[in-house]
Amino acid sequence: MKMKKLVAVLAVVGMTGVMMAGCGSSSAAANTDSDAASQDQASDWDSSNDISIVSREDGSGTRGAFIELFGIEEKQGDQKVDMTTEDAQITNNTSVMLTTVAKDDYAIGYVSLGSLDDSVKALKIDGAEATEENIKDGSYKVSRPFNIATKGDPTNEVAKDFIDYILSKDGQQVISDNGYISNDDAADYAKTAPSGKCVVGGSSSVSPVMEKLIEAYKKVNPNAEIELQTSDSTTGMTSTIEGSYDIGMASRELKDSEVSEGLKATVIATDGIAVIVNNNNPADELSSEQVKEIYTGSYTTWDEVAE
Repeated sequence: MKMKKLVAVLAVVGMTGVMMAGCGSSSAAANTDSDAASQDQASDWDSSNDISIVSREDGSGTRGAFIELFGIEEKQGDQKVDMTTEDAQITNNTSVMLTTVAKDDYAIGYVSLGSLDDSVKALKIDGAEATEENIKDGSYKVSRPFNIATKGDPTNEVAKDFIDYILSKDGQQVISDNGYISNDDAADYAKTAPSGKCVVGGSSSVSPVMEKLIEAYKKVNPNAEIELQTSDSTTGMTSTIEGSYDIGMASRELKDSEVSEGLKATVIATDGIAVIVNNNNPADELSSEQVKEIYTGSYTTWDEVAE
């Protein structure tokens, strides 16, 4: 699939008949000025400029899922090797990724669908928009699980009850309300309201919805204290193995090495990964192959993508 040609289109503003005196002339002038500014901004976009490739740090679950889903990791012998170009700019969390792409007209990046905002533009991938409906029906294939993990069955009563809440109808409603795909068959929450402290930590992609879940849980169990530590998926899993976290968060599947250390994973939601560009970029969609070629360094300028 070829991306729409990266050219700006100038709008023609028509003037209509006779203007009525004193009726919104200032507002009309302001709107015309705003439209002209937008057109000037778009016309400044030059597809011959280098692509600013932005990726996440090693250990990020979002990066791990992204490179797997787009075929950016390749198997070499017994090892899987991340083929992301060395020219990529590395960001260490979701908010920095969004800010970086929003400030650079020629940037491309990727974020959790649930974290997407209007500061950037999400591209269609293989003709499908990044929406909950398209993830559910399988037309948007760039999705991954949000996992929580404990070392074996949790012994911390607050951790156990909090997990029960997350998986209940109430918890899954919080997940759905925050833009993630929930389990429609969740059971009612059997409240036990234990006292004590629980530490949850890991993925910066899971962290925003986990914060909402903690807020909601504290309303039904004010006896509980839950500390949230945000890092990345790998840190979440290793810290749970070591006992620093009662519950770890990962925005990817658990690795065999993590499971062999005794981690037990539970999917709490499904999330899409949105491929994002600056709002001034006239592109609307890319193919999976084009994304791979960009991130492996085969394409270095936007006009190469459009050829």
